[in-house]
Amino acid sequence: MLENIDQESTTQHDRWMQRCIDLAKKARGQTAPNPMVGSVIVRNGQILGEGFHPRAGEPHAEIFAIRAAQQTGEDLQDATLYVNLEPCNHYGRTPPCSEAIIKAGIGEVVIGAIDANPQVSGTGRERLLAAGVKVTTGVLEQQCLQLNEAFFYRMKTNLPFGIFKYAMTLDGKIATTSGHSYWITGAEARHLVHDLRVGCDAIITGGHTVRLDNPHLNTHGLSVHSPLRVVVTQSCELPDEANLWKVTDTEKTLVITLPDVNLQLKQKLRDRQVEVLELDDISPKFVMQELGKRGCNTVLWECGGRLGAAAIKAKMVQKVYAFIAPKLIGGFTAPSPIDDLGLMMMTDAMSLERSQFQQIGTDFLITGYLN
Repeated sequence: MLENIDQESTTQHDRWMQRCIDLAKKARGQTAPNPMVGSVIVRNGQILGEGFHPRAGEPHAEIFAIRAAQQTGEDLQDATLYVNLEPCNHYGRTPPCSEAIIKAGIGEVVIGAIDANPQVSGTGRERLLAAGVKVTTGVLEQQCLQLNEAFFYRMKTNLPFGIFKYAMTLDGKIATTSGHSYWITGAEARHLVHDLRVGCDAIITGGHTVRLDNPHLNTHGLSVHSPLRVVVTQSCELPDEANLWKVTDTEKTLVITLPDVNLQLKQKLRDRQVEVLELDDISPKFVMQELGKRGCNTVLWECGGRLGAAAIKAKMVQKVYAFIAPKLIGGFTAPSPIDDLGLMMMTDAMSLERSQFQQIGTDFLITGYLN
């Protein structure tokens, strides 16, 4: 039966669901193509077991929680299992969690959000109900949806969730007229960018950025996980020596380019364990389709204005992180973060929805969603 809950139960449900969310975040950036999931088993206000899904192919969060609870020797009939995402009900790389919950004899399950995966999408809940398990859904639902917004987006579109990040001065410049750009923002803002990368499966940049800035595009030690670094370039005119080619065992790099250009460099890159993918069309949509096929949930666009504008026009960007430094550079020819979008009227401007503003050290950050 679907359970109605009173205010006291709601407070307790919120508490334990928040614990599930906190557990799920321990694997941030490491679960793709799967979502981030945490689970807690509670009885009489005491945790009997908990766990989170560490990466694809390994047991789901509910299984870790059940195993831990069973080691206590306690009867689980009066226990409640909390999980931020509906338990799966199909055989994938692992058996269905719904059956494991039923087999463990757990009497109640509290779910944060229903799974958007069409292989699950309500069937996990219905299987539990059919077995006589009490089921409550929608606890901290918005927080649970937010946690896995990229996974839900990929389930709906077969494309990764795109984030466009840039840093600019107060007068809208990302570099001086000479091209110099280090550093626009302070250490605190740069640290936040490194943390943002932790939660991403891939980072896209352009050949011009590689030539000009020689970026690392890693997490600078904040996580053992390092997202796939993707360079999109038509000419493949890239430097023989670049930071992206130096570490290729733990920090993977993929160069996406056209066939029949700079074959000599392509071979040099392959010899250095850099993957080179030749596509007839390397526009943002085709690049994102490729990354979607590879199971990427979240992709970060860290690129110049031309590639950024192309990604926005192709609707491959869903969220924007705009860092603003209280500095003035000036110069009509100094580059701005986004190239021509083809908009001729101010009434055509793209507005950010659900926008938020915060101060990061001496800088400011505006985030929001593109419709």
